[in-house]
Amino acid sequence: MNFGFEFFALRFEFATMKLDKHQVASVLAEMAAIFEIKGENPFKIRAYQNAARILDGLSDDLETLIQKNELTNIKGIGSHLADHIAELVSTGKLKEYEKLRQSVPAGIFEMLKIPGVGPKKVKALWEKLGITNVGELEYACNENRLVDLDGFGEKTQQKILQGISYIKRFEDKHLFSTAYAAAQEIFMIVAANKGVIRAEIAGSLRRRKELIRDIDILAASEKAAPLMDLFVSLPQVDTITAKGETKSAVVLKSGIAADLRVVSDREFPFALHYFTGSKEHNVAMRSLAKKDSIKMNEYGLFKGERLIACKDEEEIFKKLGLVFIPPELREDQGEIEAASKGKLPKLVEFSDIKGVFHCHSNWSDGTATIEAMAAAAKKLGYSYIGMADHSQSAAYAGGLKPSEVKEQISEIDSLNRRLKGIAILKGIEADILPDGSLDYTDNILSMFDFVIISIHSKFNMKEAEMTKRIIKGMSNRYASILGHPTGRLLLAREGYPVNMHDVIDAAAKHRVAIEINAHPQRLDLDWRYGKYAKSKGVKVVIAPDAHGPEGLLDMAYGIGIARKGWLEKSDILNCLSAEEMMRYFKK
Repeated sequence: MNFGFEFFALRFEFATMKLDKHQVASVLAEMAAIFEIKGENPFKIRAYQNAARILDGLSDDLETLIQKNELTNIKGIGSHLADHIAELVSTGKLKEYEKLRQSVPAGIFEMLKIPGVGPKKVKALWEKLGITNVGELEYACNENRLVDLDGFGEKTQQKILQGISYIKRFEDKHLFSTAYAAAQEIFMIVAANKGVIRAEIAGSLRRRKELIRDIDILAASEKAAPLMDLFVSLPQVDTITAKGETKSAVVLKSGIAADLRVVSDREFPFALHYFTGSKEHNVAMRSLAKKDSIKMNEYGLFKGERLIACKDEEEIFKKLGLVFIPPELREDQGEIEAASKGKLPKLVEFSDIKGVFHCHSNWSDGTATIEAMAAAAKKLGYSYIGMADHSQSAAYAGGLKPSEVKEQISEIDSLNRRLKGIAILKGIEADILPDGSLDYTDNILSMFDFVIISIHSKFNMKEAEMTKRIIKGMSNRYASILGHPTGRLLLAREGYPVNMHDVIDAAAKHRVAIEINAHPQRLDLDWRYGKYAKSKGVKVVIAPDAHGPEGLLDMAYGIGIARKGWLEKSDILNCLSAEEMMRYFKK
């Protein structure tokens, strides 16, 4: 995985060298949910919920706070919660949490994953209907048992059925970010083994799909047995599902399935291509080879019985009359034809990106100051950062009132006069209201360098209505970028219904850029629309939607999606300098 490896490695190093405060926060949040299901004291529930929120937004290093006994100095963290946090950090476990989990049926936790089903609903389902898992809940819905249950009704029952259908569809799938972190951890151990000649992460991870079913690791070695022994005995392994001479399969403690295959060094390029996939790409490649009477499989290219030797993947493509096809493009979406004509795009590289957009600060729902966000962006090598806090109707996220907008702009102007090596662009994430108007008057919007327009409410409109709403928002003369255009949250929420081809056409007409939101739960715009946007001349902005300095690292995920969408440096607005960008936004 050559592209962006240094940034993925940075995230991995960050995760392994520093405590993941989000994991600690999730434990406390889950404890709060169990307390609520069991009918515990509301004050206790709220204390754990608040502590989870505090940790999620903590800008200080958690480990340092523990070492200095300063956790209790944080409002909302008492001595009891501080002890819990310290125990989790020092041991990776919490006895009270383990005991608490055992006090409720295991299926309860799966029920909580259903969109719209929170602790209160789970409590009612368990206590009044004896439902303790998703299967029982689905059966009860199909039997109309929720219709007359207090707090539910026919509409809620239907929504729960839709939610169950959604989680079933994505069962055993994982976010790219989660799977990559797990894969990198075991890959580094395997690749460092002295018997390994070369190794790669293959499969959908190498192709940078947004959702991953399992992890594929390929290694070249003359001695497979010791590698198999090493792989199945890794501390990350929960269950061994198969162990053979050349392939072993496990399920990691994270719940992700992982395979290790060991081949000879001669076979490695062919196996890497084959196990990278996709299946559709491989079928098309075999058909192409067959036209030249060449047999192609995971063991090699064969002309009759003769092996056509290739030292790497590039040689494989060359032998078939193709230029090298980057892994991200191997989806049988026209890449083979383009490679045969030498017309593959020169995909955007990490080094092409000059700055970041869509960054939140503690003026709205971010965790850090504007100055801290700018310092973090500068440290990562960016020359500018586009701040875009929420607009006034997003009261739940601390959206800025007009008077606060003016104060923030004044602060940014002051910082720009003082800071060296980083420019701060003044932006806003303005809500597109249900009627398609934006959340501020044109007088306020005119004060910004750029305006991201996004939808954060009323997701249940019909497709035609939603499409019209977005297009009207883009027609505003101050609209610069359409943010997370479908509103999807991977593995949690479907995108709202919208005709993206019509939206892209309108973006071209109104000269509005479209965001690839790099947050690993969004990755929206979907890569499948990349070629269409490119064909219409619509520019794309890759943006992390960062709510703290850590979030800036998500850029790597967005760049992977841009590459899957066939996008080049010239297609990406934040490959421009700050000055070029400002000229572009002046329509």
